[in-house]
Amino acid sequence: MTIADRWLLPDGMDEVLPPQASRMEELRRALLDLYYRWGYDQVMPPPVEFLDSLLTGTGTALDLQTFKLTDQLTGRLMGVSADVTPQVARMDAHSMRHQGPARLCYCTNVLRAKPDQSQGGRSPVQVGVELFGHAGLEADLEILRLALNSLKIAGANDVHLALGHSGIYRSLAAAAELNHEQERALFAALELKSPGALARQIEDSVRDPALAGMFHALGQLHGGAEVLDSAEEALAGAPATVVEALAKLRRLHQGVSRDHPEVSCYFDLAELRGYQYHTGMVFGAFVPGYGQALAKGGRYDDTGRAFGRARPATGFSMDLKLLATLVQSEPACDGIWAPTTGEGLDAAIAKLRDSGQRVVQALPGQETLPEAHRCDRRLVLGDAGWRTEPLPR
Repeated sequence: MTIADRWLLPDGMDEVLPPQASRMEELRRALLDLYYRWGYDQVMPPPVEFLDSLLTGTGTALDLQTFKLTDQLTGRLMGVSADVTPQVARMDAHSMRHQGPARLCYCTNVLRAKPDQSQGGRSPVQVGVELFGHAGLEADLEILRLALNSLKIAGANDVHLALGHSGIYRSLAAAAELNHEQERALFAALELKSPGALARQIEDSVRDPALAGMFHALGQLHGGAEVLDSAEEALAGAPATVVEALAKLRRLHQGVSRDHPEVSCYFDLAELRGYQYHTGMVFGAFVPGYGQALAKGGRYDDTGRAFGRARPATGFSMDLKLLATLVQSEPACDGIWAPTTGEGLDAAIAKLRDSGQRVVQALPGQETLPEAHRCDRRLVLGDAGWRTEPLPR
């Protein structure tokens, strides 16, 4: 390995430098304060867990994204957390066991075995909230509102909210009595947005002509709020659960439009991201210039079943690193430059720092100027003691 190679980072891993690190910390505090005001309690999941716990329930979809290692104490396989949601679900089901709704939030590093276009890099700082114990639409609407408020705090403009409902496809697949292989094949065709592939799978798998027509329509039902009107017509005669899902989407749209009229809503009834564990509403929030959702989430009921306590659940997550890039600003030049020595200097510096001021004290032999350390004032000794004054320009 050459000296130059020693500075290389693995693909997908990155370091955060000033001023971006400060921006991330400011945003982390602002978001956790927001969640606190909404009644969410912060949790801190461990970075590593035993694999059979980490990949249980919603975590089964994360197997290929999970770094695995052997615990030197027990010999059991462990995994590095690739997604906080399954861990928080375990906390609710096993560690906390609250009666009634539980609101939890978090902000922590996760590690992924490979980059994912919809999830960002391999080492995101995941921040999000989870609401357990309430199956109603009100909980889903709270999660949507909180996600949009989070993006507003981060400085997002021109937000586009994509909404779907995984229950629509699940209900149609159950009504068509598809086996697991047929359901997955039809799912793949819908994901590809390929009319030809979808038509072939429907012809091979769906015997009922009415249901076949609904599957064909499902691939075309995407666009603005008018899609919900089209869906009610195209899916007339579908199982009652489909009708209920469409009604929920309409009410969610009404709630978002009321509280966030500046947000554009888009509907895709064939959106099946996270189909393995999502059971109801799914959403992603996008802004121009970013090829992936800045916030994504939805409903994933019964996720705690694997831990002995099935509970309704809904939530969302974001990558703090990505959010912090929404606002690009120069770091503030607001520090106070202090000399190396002087009578009573230490006490004067301590008083300023205790009051919240940023004070940078020169080191012996230092050649860099105060401006290089983001200082716009200096500490000088006068007749009345130490005082601050603007740096000469």
